Amino acid sequence: MSEIHPSSVVSAKARIGENCRIGPYAVIGENVRLGDGVQVDSHAVIGGDTEIGEDTRIFPFVSIGLSPQDLKYDGEKTSTVIGARNQIREFVTVHRGTAGGGGITRIGDDNLLMAQVHIAHDCSVGNEVIMANAATLAGHVEIDDKANVGAYSGVHQFCRVGREAFIGGYSVVVKDAMPFAIIQGNHAKCYGLNKLGMKRRGYPRDVIKALNHAFHLLLSAKLNTTQAVQKIRKDNLGIAEVDLLIEFIETSERGVVK
Repeated sequence: MSEIHPSSVVSAKARIGENCRIGPYAVIGENVRLGDGVQVDSHAVIGGDTEIGEDTRIFPFVSIGLSPQDLKYDGEKTSTVIGARNQIREFVTVHRGTAGGGGITRIGDDNLLMAQVHIAHDCSVGNEVIMANAATLAGHVEIDDKANVGAYSGVHQFCRVGREAFIGGYSVVVKDAMPFAIIQGNHAKCYGLNKLGMKRRGYPRDVIKALNHAFHLLLSAKLNTTQAVQKIRKDNLGIAEVDLLIEFIETSERGVVK
């Protein structure tokens, strides 16, 4: 059985899983699917074609799945898909996708979205991502697993943030933020490998050493990006994380933050 407050407005067509809790004055639209154990606190609004995974907690005044802030959007059917065990704090806004951007705004599992975070249309957020207060993703942004976006930072449309990248607070990111890097500033610059974060997460010393060497070639050696990547590939001794860094750089369409 789920607990639904009598003052909430829940469509009879919405699909509510077991052991859900819906607080006072919350609004749940007809095309919403809530997994088991989802908690929706007071005054939250969930609309559109929206799916939310099990045990996700949605705090007061959150807005999920409403129309995107895109003037090209003309009411076409698009969706929002959110995974399991997310913490979505007060005043977060997540807008559904657009036809021109693939039609889906997607958030993975085990993420923490702090108060006032904004995730715009057609964004893709991975797993175990932390977005601090008022961090903002413009449309079509991709955030890989375990990245951290600092408070009041903004990421430009179509940018990517690599795995375990750390973006410092109040940053403006207008190019792709490389995996495992420290990125900060307006406009953001790369300050090398996030060594402390990697140590805390238990990466072996040889991986940290190889990545540190790669970032030295990218940022400090007198090489352009193409030359640095060639040298990194030549020096790499089968470290998967270095291969990931190379692939990220070579597939970048906006260029990477250096």
